[in-house]
Amino acid sequence: MKNKFENLYEDLKCKIETQEFTFNSFMPSENQLTKIYDCSRSTVRRAIAELIQRGYVQVRQGSRVRVIYEPVERNVFKIGGIESFKEAAARNGFSYDTRIVLLEKVIADENISERTGFKIGAELYDVRRIRYVNGKALIFDKNYFLTSAVKNLTEEIAKSSIYEYLENELKMKIMTSKRKITTELATSEDKENLELEDYNCLAIVSGRVFNDAGIQFEYTESRHRPDYFCFEDTATRHKFKG
Repeated sequence: MKNKFENLYEDLKCKIETQEFTFNSFMPSENQLTKIYDCSRSTVRRAIAELIQRGYVQVRQGSRVRVIYEPVERNVFKIGGIESFKEAAARNGFSYDTRIVLLEKVIADENISERTGFKIGAELYDVRRIRYVNGKALIFDKNYFLTSAVKNLTEEIAKSSIYEYLENELKMKIMTSKRKITTELATSEDKENLELEDYNCLAIVSGRVFNDAGIQFEYTESRHRPDYFCFEDTATRHKFKG
């Protein structure tokens, strides 16, 4: 069951994303929010602090809170959050499908360990999926999942949403992802599985994902055709105090 802070934060976030609170407008005051949501000032302040941290709002003079979120263009993937392909598709409003290329158990050797961060000898699921966006094969996802954390993974689950399975069925709390973005020449495997047309390179988002116990349960490598996607983040500058 969600607490008051979670409900307040998610409702305010939803109202901002759906433009009930529009870009550059001021949000209701702290007093108004406590009355509307029947909660304490500390709950309101915590929710506002989370919205600030995530780049949705900013505090201006006089402690007024201004909305700085702008709706993003279609087919935008967020770097600052942990989001499944299914969730990104729903948010962007595009049609999608997934085809499983591979799902098998492997033992991490030195090469896999160096690339993924898993220990040598760890048992992993090797999962490879083609992501179709508006009918085109545009993303090739290559993932390794720790079998001791992601139990009984099936093709049906991998085709739908592994994160939904982890959170709803296994009750896992997904906490942190360490990511990097690179560009690489397309491999023969990429060319075989994606509709690359004249492109010979891909945008690669790779990362290691951890649960709330600090255990790395996933290594992901999402390989995107470069013309169809952009990646968005919101950064906050923290002044150096020297």
